[in-house]
Amino acid sequence: MQVVETYWNKPVSVRLQNGLEHTFHSLEVSLDFLENEWPIRSGKHHTKALECCRAAARRMVTTETAREAFIAACLEAGMPLVMTARQSRRPTLVYSLQ
Repeated sequence: MQVVETYWNKPVSVRLQNGLEHTFHSLEVSLDFLENEWPIRSGKHHTKALECCRAAARRMVTTETAREAFIAACLEAGMPLVMTARQSRRPTLVYSLQ
């Protein structure tokens, strides 16, 4: 059976407790991190994020709701968001040999 990833509308970039930055692009990767690599095994936001991400995986809540719960859990665990500058979008020039 093939697992299809559910990508966030906007990735979530955080600074982990060891100082490294990590970007979470999907519901499934974020849920795996919450379940298996989370630095603090308690906290109301961690519990809520687990519930929301599991519910979103079952299509019972929106992925945006799960993403917001994941962000709250990150902040609760001392992992601040990392804001990245948006890349400018330049128009692509297409040349034709006509």
